[in-house]
Amino acid sequence: MSDESMFDTVCLIGIGLIGSSLARVMRRDHLARHIIACARTDATLAKVSELGLADETSKDLGKAVENADLVVISTPIGTNGAIAETISAHLKQGAIVTDVGSVKQAVMAAITPHIPEGVHFVPGHPLAGTENSGPEAGFAELFEGRWCVLTPDEKTDPDAIDQVAALWHRAGSKVDMMDAEHHDSVLALTSHLPTLIAFNIVGTVADLEDSTKQEVVKYSATGFRDFTRIAAQDPVMWRDVYLNNREAVLEMLQRFSEDLSRLQRAIRWGEADMLEDLFRRSRDVRRNIIDAGQA
Repeated sequence: MSDESMFDTVCLIGIGLIGSSLARVMRRDHLARHIIACARTDATLAKVSELGLADETSKDLGKAVENADLVVISTPIGTNGAIAETISAHLKQGAIVTDVGSVKQAVMAAITPHIPEGVHFVPGHPLAGTENSGPEAGFAELFEGRWCVLTPDEKTDPDAIDQVAALWHRAGSKVDMMDAEHHDSVLALTSHLPTLIAFNIVGTVADLEDSTKQEVVKYSATGFRDFTRIAAQDPVMWRDVYLNNREAVLEMLQRFSEDLSRLQRAIRWGEADMLEDLFRRSRDVRRNIIDAGQA
């Protein structure tokens, strides 16, 4: 292993936007001596080889992780439990397993029972993405200036946590630690609910008669275009998010519905002061996001 490398062998299970971006970071900064990419289809693995993202490709999960010092699971979270069960007996002592899922309680419950003694699981969530997917969608700068939240429990090995945190720092991320339940509650509001609203609004347009739909597409303003960008993300990934974070999402959706009802009444009854106050407070939130460097 070179002086610059953090890991001798890294296995990336799932090589979509996140996995391929991480592979590009490792290639750029020589963070791993040997990278193995694992995916379900020959077409995906052929693209990985074409792009030079890995030294080795495989559809055999067990064989792929055998010599890995770090295993990164970056597949839809509904698959995580089955993957962990499959690789469990093949993980070497001292190996670190991490993930990139945007739900943490369900992922930890699915993966942790299959982590053998002497192997360390460090749950993670890089808060970065685009509407694109697949190995060709990744880019090394994806994580720069973005947060990566780690949600280890009290039994997680501190050295393993430090190594995963260091990897995300090398990728350009700001790293924070958070309780898994709190993470799921926060992300339900900052990510999962807004995306659900985008899916719903774009779905409303999809159900319009053709002539009206064509005009909506033709005259799309910035707001609707932003919704379509959000709603263009991987449907399988988001299906699994909502099924695995349902309690937190439903709680935030209920609060949103109540606030929307108040807004509806204000418009109906011409409550100008209430509307202006809401819009001013909303603008202040946007300014706070810009000041925090999250725009």
